[in-house]
Amino acid sequence: MSTDIQSPRSGKIGSGKIAPQYRRGTGSKGNFEMLAWLFMRLSGVVLVVLIFGHLFVNLMVGEGIHGIDFGFVAGKWADPFWQFWDLAMLWLAMLHGTNGVRTIINDYAEKDATRLWLKVVLYAATVVIVVLGTLVIFTFNPCPVVNGVQLPGGFCPAP
Repeated sequence: MSTDIQSPRSGKIGSGKIAPQYRRGTGSKGNFEMLAWLFMRLSGVVLVVLIFGHLFVNLMVGEGIHGIDFGFVAGKWADPFWQFWDLAMLWLAMLHGTNGVRTIINDYAEKDATRLWLKVVLYAATVVIVVLGTLVIFTFNPCPVVNGVQLPGGFCPAP
């Protein structure tokens, strides 16, 4: 007894024609999903480099974990190179994670309204975190002055 498995390409075994129910339609999404897939792969590779560079500089160079304090971060963020490094890490990690959660929402949220609201919450949280993180990186002041008095901390030089 032989079992012939019918190919999705046709209604007849071995005909080579694509069955109408398996034809790809012209979706309204265009190439978005393919670009999102490609972004996940490329951003993942870049994130590995950024994260391991971050860990190496913070944990292996200098005093290691014992040297990480307010002054260490202030010194790093005084250099535009490290500002860009941390900004790239923030943006790529947030966009990479958001795209992954978007995919999970698309796969598991069954109702359109549920899918919509989950994505609204996801995108709103992403925007808030990216905006606040970017502001912190670029407006960080290691020597704040409040009401004409420099805050104590020992890092800043005496006025």
